[in-house]
Amino acid sequence: MKPMINVTDLSVSFSGDDGKVTALDNISFSIPEGKTVCLVGESVTAKALLRILDNHAAIESGRIEYQRANGDLLDLAQGPAKARHIRAIQGNEISMIYQEPMTSLSPLYTIGNQIVEVLRWHTNLSKEEDKFQAIKMLRLVGIPSAADRFDSYTFELSGGMRQRAMIAMALICNPRFLIADEPTTALDVTTQAIILDLMRDLQKTRNTLIPKGF
Repeated sequence: MKPMINVTDLSVSFSGDDGKVTALDNISFSIPEGKTVCLVGESVTAKALLRILDNHAAIESGRIEYQRANGDLLDLAQGPAKARHIRAIQGNEISMIYQEPMTSLSPLYTIGNQIVEVLRWHTNLSKEEDKFQAIKMLRLVGIPSAADRFDSYTFELSGGMRQRAMIAMALICNPRFLIADEPTTALDVTTQAIILDLMRDLQKTRNTLIPKGF
């Protein structure tokens, strides 16, 4: 079976405080379907693939081939991160859980509205079904009184609940491939254990990539 993700001879750089930084130099790896992969390297290296997705890194050479569920093969290294073929799968087939919730959650909108926005971008559900699915996902990731929390803002939630809300937003379109960028780093020990248990459950049903810097 062809790997879901196949990275070949990839070189990546991005601009840092001291100028251009080479983060990845001619690396290759594959991620088989149904597997969890931990990507370990210096912090600048582990983050490089993530920065490709948010358009902050420059791909110097190489390929990032992603095989969709329908069999189509996409090269994610071709075109900018905002290209139509990438936006079609970002947050839908491929989704990301960031290290710090406040970098991906807006303080201006309720948690529910932000989750629903992802659904509206990728599906054609009614407003009622959007809300139902969002509350269902909030409940699934362990947020108590999920229907009430749907209308909460990020500043009204604890760190652990913000992290859960971000996981809910990442999962709302049932992605095949999940990138988890050290999702427990900013949490206390008790909350870390809860989130790690949730991540272990998620790994049973989808591909997961966990970048880890040192």
